[in-house]
Amino acid sequence: MVSKKQNTPNGSRRSFVRRALSWLWRKKWWILIIAVIVIGANMIFGGTKKAEKAGYSTVEITRGDMRQIVSATGEIKPVNTVNIGSQVSGTIDNIYVDYNSKVKKGDLLLTIEPSVLEAQVREAEASLTSSQSKARLAKSEYERAKTLYESDFIARAEMEQAQASYEQAEQDVVRMKSQYERAKTNRGYATITSPVDGTVISRKVDVGQTVAASFQTPDLFEIAEDLSKMQIETSVSEADIGAVKEGQRVTFTVDAYPNKTFEGRVHQIRLSPTTTSNVVVYTVVIEVDNSDLSLMPGMTAFVTIIVDERFNTFKVQNSAFLIRSFDSLGAETNGATPATHLAILRDGKITFVEYTKGLVGATETEIVSDGIVDGDKIVIGKVGATGARTNTNGNRGGMGGGRPPM
Repeated sequence: MVSKKQNTPNGSRRSFVRRALSWLWRKKWWILIIAVIVIGANMIFGGTKKAEKAGYSTVEITRGDMRQIVSATGEIKPVNTVNIGSQVSGTIDNIYVDYNSKVKKGDLLLTIEPSVLEAQVREAEASLTSSQSKARLAKSEYERAKTLYESDFIARAEMEQAQASYEQAEQDVVRMKSQYERAKTNRGYATITSPVDGTVISRKVDVGQTVAASFQTPDLFEIAEDLSKMQIETSVSEADIGAVKEGQRVTFTVDAYPNKTFEGRVHQIRLSPTTTSNVVVYTVVIEVDNSDLSLMPGMTAFVTIIVDERFNTFKVQNSAFLIRSFDSLGAETNGATPATHLAILRDGKITFVEYTKGLVGATETEIVSDGIVDGDKIVIGKVGATGARTNTNGNRGGMGGGRPPM
């Protein structure tokens, strides 16, 4: 008895797939030819229609504010700091102030053990007394010799010798008096007081430490005269220094207050240049109001010097100036060139408007023109047209964010 295979759904599907693949294999060349024809026709006719519908590539002119800036960094410092030193040597006896102490002019800061200085005063005083005694004796001898000379009892030479001894003794008195005054002054230097009103921002010695003032004055304290007024010393390169002027507004931030912007003014442009890594830079001093004492000496400030500003002006992205020629736009130029005119699209038509560039930033440029109105768009090319484009922006890049590659 012969059994027959039963047709299952899976078997039927596998049989259909095999037949379809076999048919496609036999007809493969015709299928490839038809596919190529369809793709080519779509590229030719469909692409042409797409290009016709595409029109012009434009960049919109907008209104807004623009700034031309110089960016730099600098260190916040007090306007005036005074280093307090010692003119005499000795062991520190007492210290009366510490870090952040508020002091007034004449306040006691430190004393040096005075025994050695007092001994020097006594020694100078004794020398002065001795010289004064010698001077009195020399004066008496001179007056006696003078009387004897007038009576012809001694020679003139003896009288002149007595006179010279007396004058020399008088000079010795003057010299000893000077040494005595100097010794008393040095004893006074053992008591160190503040020369200004301010805040102690640095204390460099401790009680019991010996200071030696033989070769140079040792620093003891650093006092900031007024912390409510600070300054920033920042370096500006020679490429940007020509745009910086005294009185310009400055904004800056510090890491301690990342969400707060501080303001200042350019106070001074120092004419002494320095060269760092073959770059010539100039120091620009910025004065800052620190009435709330939030800024501290030594903080790093990220400074923005506002060179110029424009408010509610016409501006456009720098890509609007990439077009080299108007020839590809298919419009009558009447001598207009991209260097002096803009191709403006209005109501589907191109109009050429004369313009000049104002402030130039890293991404945007101000447009100065009487022919621009709100809503205008600058044509930078025709979609589908080929041809090289170049940047006709002859100005150097704006200082707000760096200059474009040269």
